[in-house]
Amino acid sequence: MADVLLQLSEDPNLEVKLTRDCVKGLMQDLLTGGTDTSSTTVEWAFHEIIKNPHIIEKATEELDRVIGRDRWVEENDFLKLPYIEAIIKETQRLHPLATMLAPHFAIEDCNVSGYDISKGTTVLINVWSIGRNPKYWDAPQQFLPERFLDKKIDMLGQNFALLPFGSGRRRCPGYNLGLKIIRSTLANLLHGFNWKLPQNMKPKDVCLEEEAPHVRLEVIAVTQVKPKNLFE
Repeated sequence: MADVLLQLSEDPNLEVKLTRDCVKGLMQDLLTGGTDTSSTTVEWAFHEIIKNPHIIEKATEELDRVIGRDRWVEENDFLKLPYIEAIIKETQRLHPLATMLAPHFAIEDCNVSGYDISKGTTVLINVWSIGRNPKYWDAPQQFLPERFLDKKIDMLGQNFALLPFGSGRRRCPGYNLGLKIIRSTLANLLHGFNWKLPQNMKPKDVCLEEEAPHVRLEVIAVTQVKPKNLFE
């Protein structure tokens, strides 16, 4: 990416000139946007599935059936793991990484739900509210991956009820890499370990308040369950 931007900055025919400051700003935006977004999604997913142990049982059953116990989950396995994908979609619905999408811009006058939107208006989309709207989701406050098993809903901006990466030209440019990291990390952590709460802690004790930094994955106890040679 840095090489491409530096080459473009030397192009005398660009309509909008790229200075070295512009290149630096673009790189900082990309690095900042991709620093902890994937890991935060995985962390939310584990909080939810630890609070709902039956989800772990379904996920590990699918992994053992499709992958087996003698190898890790690989990229070409993703299409064969619909329940893992459903967990990711449900996490993105209930816990989007950004409450507001990147600002959009009205290119013409329009009317949305009775509101007149003038050309040139900056439009902010609240994906947190959309993901919890009972008009579009049954039991929106509950973590139910099963809701995605019989529905063809993607995360790439084609369905406006689920927009974790935005839509159109303002969609997150790193969505493809982010999804690969989330899928691989979540699937292999579930596949390689047994997850349980420590001591006498119960699933109902797991706090899912969005401002509770003291309750993190450190409360989770894990044990290795797959053959030792996988970890060597």
